[in-house]
Amino acid sequence: MAESVMHRAKRVDPVRPNMASRLLLLALRMQAGKVRKKKAAHAPRHDAVPETPTAEHGEDDITEIMREQAAASHRTQAGFLKALRKAMDAPSFPVGLSSLQVRRVVRVQVPGAAGPMAAKLYLPRGRIKGAVLFLHGGGFVHCGLNSHHGMCCRLARISGAAVLLPNYRLAPEHPFPAAADDALSALRWVSDLSRRFWGGAVAVAGDSAGGNLAAVVSQDAKAGLAPMPLLQLLYYPSLYGAREFPSHQHYAEGYFLSRRTMQWYGECYIAQPQDWSAPRFVPGESPDLRGLPSAVIITAECDPMRDEGAAYAKALRRAGVAVQYDCYKGALHGFLNFYAFMPYGKKALREGGRALRGAFAASR
Repeated sequence: MAESVMHRAKRVDPVRPNMASRLLLLALRMQAGKVRKKKAAHAPRHDAVPETPTAEHGEDDITEIMREQAAASHRTQAGFLKALRKAMDAPSFPVGLSSLQVRRVVRVQVPGAAGPMAAKLYLPRGRIKGAVLFLHGGGFVHCGLNSHHGMCCRLARISGAAVLLPNYRLAPEHPFPAAADDALSALRWVSDLSRRFWGGAVAVAGDSAGGNLAAVVSQDAKAGLAPMPLLQLLYYPSLYGAREFPSHQHYAEGYFLSRRTMQWYGECYIAQPQDWSAPRFVPGESPDLRGLPSAVIITAECDPMRDEGAAYAKALRRAGVAVQYDCYKGALHGFLNFYAFMPYGKKALREGGRALRGAFAASR
């Protein structure tokens, strides 16, 4: 698979976000400011109440709220997580309209490592070419079947494959390796479904934390724990745990996802110190990447996690794995979630969907 890099000129970090990204950041800051003023006007002057996240907050705002919650009671923290998950699982485009792109969306129960998982199965029109396991992002802490609904509709339509979106267990209630174990169970299930109905071809995909899980189950499959995917499609993945990269510092704050938020996500997911270096949390540190599925890795230029995806692409190539790597100029982390008004979000979904379609066609 040939390399295709959307931003070839020598980069001098930090780069200014593109216009759509700047407008998004401005809108989030304005909305967050309005929310804070409204709360301040109604909150009692004594014993200030910790703020609750809403859909108007950006990742940096959520970080500040998390700091306020640090000293709160267990009950308040549970309320914070509930509010965070409600806000972050909001669809980026009306669910009903997104569903028009596919023949059918089926709610199913998928065997997980600790019991059944709710999931959605997206069936495209026409002859189904295989199956894709899509693992949603959200720092292992939030997002789910609504936040990534539109993305999966688009990927199913463009790839011509059935797409499974599982609701894997979330941290901190279910720390590592719960999400990875559920993802592996889902890969086994969807691989069997594809074998029974669609010729057996399967691929994995995911964004952010979901990109981590997609890379992890690809390595699990190489170890013989599940059928081998044809392709791993990784959108701005987290792959190296606590390892530092230059982009972590260049885009540490003010670019939607902050470095502090990344650290908080990691602390929620990783409960034991030794797990920070566990192979199923840091797939980028694997000493042997030979024999893994071909990869499409897409990163955002103004993202603290950008260099992780770039480093993994280089490591896979050195191991003889075919890789297509694209870095979207001026984009922010999580830009797929805003595809409804960011043209390059749609473009990245098209790129991934076409790569999946090509991989399925080549397997026949």
